[in-house]
Amino acid sequence: MKLNKLMLAIGVATGVFITGCGDDTTFEKFTIDPKPEPEVIPPLQAFDTDGTLNATIRRTSYGVPHIEADNLESLGFGSGYAQAQDNLCILADNFVKANSERSMYFGPHASIDFTTGMPTAEDNGNLISDFGYKALKIRQLAEEQYSQFSYNSRALMEGFSAGYNQYLADVAAEKQAADPFCAGQPWVKPITGEDIATYLFSIALLPGASNFLDLIFFANPGDGYEYLPRTVGAATTAQSTAFFTDMQRGLVDRASRITTPELNKGDLGSNGWGLGKDKTENGMGMVLGNPHFPHTGNLRFWQSHLTIPNQIDVMGGSLVGMPGLVNIGFNKDVAWTHTFSTAEHFVMYNLTLAEGDRMTYLVDGKPMPITKETVSIVVNGGPAGMLTVEKDIYTTAKGPIVEAPANVAPFGWDDNQAFMVQDVNMANKDPLDHWLAMNRASNKDEFQQAFKDFDGVIFNNTMYADKEGNTFYIDDSTVPGLSEVAVAQLKTNPEIIAIKQMAGFTVLPGSLSMFAFDGPTPYERAPKLERSDFVQNSNNSFWSTNLEAPLEGYSPMYGVERGQLSMRTRLGLKLLEDAAGDDGKFNLDELEAAVLNNRAYLPEMVLTDLIAQCEAQGDTPVDVATGVSKDISGACNALKMWNGVQDNDSKAGALIREFAHQFSQSNMLTVPFDYTMAATTPNTLTTDGSALVALARAALNVEAAGFALDAPLGEVQFVEASLPTGEASGAKLPWPGTHNAEGGFNVFSTSTSGDDTLIPQHAYTRVVDPVSGTNLRSGMTEEGYHIRYGSSWMMAVSFTEEGPKARGILTYSQSGNVLSENASDQTQLYSSQKQFHPMLFTEAEIAADVESTVELSMVKAQ
Repeated sequence: MKLNKLMLAIGVATGVFITGCGDDTTFEKFTIDPKPEPEVIPPLQAFDTDGTLNATIRRTSYGVPHIEADNLESLGFGSGYAQAQDNLCILADNFVKANSERSMYFGPHASIDFTTGMPTAEDNGNLISDFGYKALKIRQLAEEQYSQFSYNSRALMEGFSAGYNQYLADVAAEKQAADPFCAGQPWVKPITGEDIATYLFSIALLPGASNFLDLIFFANPGDGYEYLPRTVGAATTAQSTAFFTDMQRGLVDRASRITTPELNKGDLGSNGWGLGKDKTENGMGMVLGNPHFPHTGNLRFWQSHLTIPNQIDVMGGSLVGMPGLVNIGFNKDVAWTHTFSTAEHFVMYNLTLAEGDRMTYLVDGKPMPITKETVSIVVNGGPAGMLTVEKDIYTTAKGPIVEAPANVAPFGWDDNQAFMVQDVNMANKDPLDHWLAMNRASNKDEFQQAFKDFDGVIFNNTMYADKEGNTFYIDDSTVPGLSEVAVAQLKTNPEIIAIKQMAGFTVLPGSLSMFAFDGPTPYERAPKLERSDFVQNSNNSFWSTNLEAPLEGYSPMYGVERGQLSMRTRLGLKLLEDAAGDDGKFNLDELEAAVLNNRAYLPEMVLTDLIAQCEAQGDTPVDVATGVSKDISGACNALKMWNGVQDNDSKAGALIREFAHQFSQSNMLTVPFDYTMAATTPNTLTTDGSALVALARAALNVEAAGFALDAPLGEVQFVEASLPTGEASGAKLPWPGTHNAEGGFNVFSTSTSGDDTLIPQHAYTRVVDPVSGTNLRSGMTEEGYHIRYGSSWMMAVSFTEEGPKARGILTYSQSGNVLSENASDQTQLYSSQKQFHPMLFTEAEIAADVESTVELSMVKAQ
């Protein structure tokens, strides 16, 4: 059924539902009560009062900064300076991107060879990004609404920008060395608090509207090429005309290849545990944090320890660009971590247009305007010069119009319908206040109050434990606050359900106000759980937080209930049962070992049966495809050598990996999923021979890459940094760790998706599947598995009578500057010893390990 017909069907069905009592029946929309005034905990000074910003940065082993100040503005000042020391180029590119300036500095194409300055592919990616963020108005909103941020948020942003600018000034004065990739480049320039706000607004749209930049760019009410940009200003040269014509031709080609956005295409994920008094040896809380994020680019984590005496004392990891706060960490009383939620953060609305008018849509029969606005950007044409380029964008009062070209519908704009995206995180001003409240919380009530007061965690589940042995889980990621009637329709209306299955996200009729929302779902309606044993999440929905108490009855916008669990979640639940020793209760050593043991659920489930089938097959070749067969006896012998984990010395580790990528749970397991046994089903390897075909193909793939079937994983899987030129550094380090496909917990992959910076990264030629002729799904290259993504900031925290004891590691190290001494030290630690390092939290620990100190002071401009 085509989408427009489905939406008409919904309109008819729901129209009957809401008008059954008569034509004059009105529908009262669900409204969200105003937030109560935030509970005041000890007063905190936001801005400096004496005209001078002061901060002390002491760095200990592995370059970890311990930043101390006496107010939030100065704390942000120290944070901005220290982050710029470690990740200047990433920060600068983040600000350029959010401000729609990439085309101005780098040209229209996102794929650039920085050694030559020429595009490697004419993708117009920068042009799409710049116009897309212009359409989303994040810079405009940041400027218009900056005064509406809290004093605390503005203090952190203004302090951070001052610290960043001070570092640029020190580099210019040759007081500090900078990353050679970007030092002195025109796009690395001073910033303001509004730049930080714009960047934060862009991050808030990461799980929602930013996935639709292409469809926003190509939206137009006509049926031709009206979406194409136009040059403005003085007459152009023949060279600039040719450049612009080529750019337009490339946009038409890109339009023909648009597909429906794949949300979370980078598989952003994490593991998180909060362990309570019944699950720990000392009866006090413990937290395991294990986010899986890109190892390069603007989603890198950065670790720090932040202190305002008697006010804030918090340590952990944050995304680069987070000003003066910790995203995943602990203080002396509480600890927490986050995972990427299954929740949806936007709604796509199918608008019904007024007859004969493509610029007017109807809501409950009343006309509403679609507005055309003209926006412009500057494009660097290289030899063709600088061009000012403009185009028309189309918006409603609640969000931008989106459109796929006619040949890739369903999301088309015609005489009857148009589509609009409303993102609940648009101009979300709560993140800094929300994390500040978590950073300062001293008990469970104060921690929960942060979620009652603010809606700033954007796309995260939260797992918490404290020194009292309490645990708490909540998915209070920002979710559209649909009415209870609309939520009921999401659960029961077959047309709405069918559209979501087809599109991969919720699409609702925009013609009925009963489906509208004006803000996020309130705290009271968010999934949450308190336990004395554990709460956990590995990116399945809230439902499986603790299978002893499944969470049910929530909006489908949060995710599915009673759904099949990933093998990673199943392994996590298994580790909670068997990784804590004979007593079943964890200590800190056991918690660290649990995440680093590199077990994999799929081989634990099927390997014994697979080897038995393999032995029965003997040396009789397995038919893989027409004209292709494979003797798997060598693969069988290699599997017997595997030691049960994916460490550097694990023989046949690559064979296990390739088998996992050929494996199908739906076709190769005979016992189906049963939600009452969610942790152990599906299971039992089929005996129909399909698993042997998968093994044969895996063996062919490993050999096609040039590796022995019994090669240790450390010979195949590696990390290698890129030089500032984008060339390979040549320093390959063997890398222990698993993959999602094999049901690992401590997972890594070769994907670069999610690294949305323009900083160059080298790549190796992908290996082609000898059967399908396509690149291997595992990402295997001619050099092996080149790891770019996965476990990033890893942290284990245990509360004790003497205070919190914590260990952690930033697997790709603290600095993004490959020439820094802190660019690979933690990477080498993980590669060679597979262990965390102590997190120095007390003054005595820090003082005994200080390697450098910077005293920052700056007189503020009047």
